[in-house]
Amino acid sequence: MSDRRGAGAGLRGELKQRVKTGRGRTASQKRWLERQLNDPYVARAKREGYRSRAAFKLIEIDERFKLLKPGQRIVDLGAAPGGWSQVAAKIVGESGRVVGIDLLEIEPMAGVSFVTLDFLAPEAPGLLTDLLGGPADLVLSDMAANTTGHKQTDHLRIIGLAETAAHFAREILAPGGSYLAKVFQGGTEGTLLADLKRDFAQVRHVKPNASRADSSELYVLAAGYRGPTGRAVESDAD
Repeated sequence: MSDRRGAGAGLRGELKQRVKTGRGRTASQKRWLERQLNDPYVARAKREGYRSRAAFKLIEIDERFKLLKPGQRIVDLGAAPGGWSQVAAKIVGESGRVVGIDLLEIEPMAGVSFVTLDFLAPEAPGLLTDLLGGPADLVLSDMAANTTGHKQTDHLRIIGLAETAAHFAREILAPGGSYLAKVFQGGTEGTLLADLKRDFAQVRHVKPNASRADSSELYVLAAGYRGPTGRAVESDAD
C-alpha cells in the first residue's frame, strides 16, 4: 500500500542556506534563489534524477487517486522541462504512450514523445492523437501563465488557461478519461468546476504537499469523462 506521505517524507529539518545579494542580483532574485536552495523537493529531485520538483506533485496526487496505470495513453500539456512526463512514463511502461507538448524544445526522454508546438494550434489534437495511437486516457496540465504581480489578474490568467486546456482535453480524451490541471485559489475557479461537472462524473480540488505552503496553487481533478455524447461513465478515481 502506498504511503501518502511518501513524496514528502524526510524533507524537513535541513539547515537553511542564505544567499548574499550579489552584483546585478535584485532582492526578488535573491529571495527566489534562497527559496530554491532551501527547498527540500528541489534537492530531492536532483538526488532522484527528476527534471523538476513538480514531479513530486504528480507523484503525491497519483498516490491518492491512482490516476496513472500501465498501458495508458497520456498527454502532458506545457510539458517543459518534462518532470510530469517523466513520472507518467515510468508508470505506463512500454505498453503505454506519453506525449508532451510545449512551445519550448524539450530534451529527449526515453518513453516520451515531445512535440514543440502550441497546443492551441489547429493541427495539435489530430497530431497528438496520432502519436498516442488513439484517444487519451489522461490529460495533464501543470501550465501557469506568465505572472504580472497583480494577484487578481494572475488568477484570471491561469483560470483562463485551465479552461482552454479543459476544452482541448475534451477533444482528445476517451470516455472515462481524466483531466488534471493547475489552478489558483481566488473565487472564479467555481465557473471552471461547474463547467467540468457537466462533462465529468467526479470533479475535485487537490493540494499536494509538494505545493509550497505559502502558494495559492491548487489542482483540479476531473475524472470519468462522459464523452461527446454526454453518456455517464463510471470513474475509478477514488
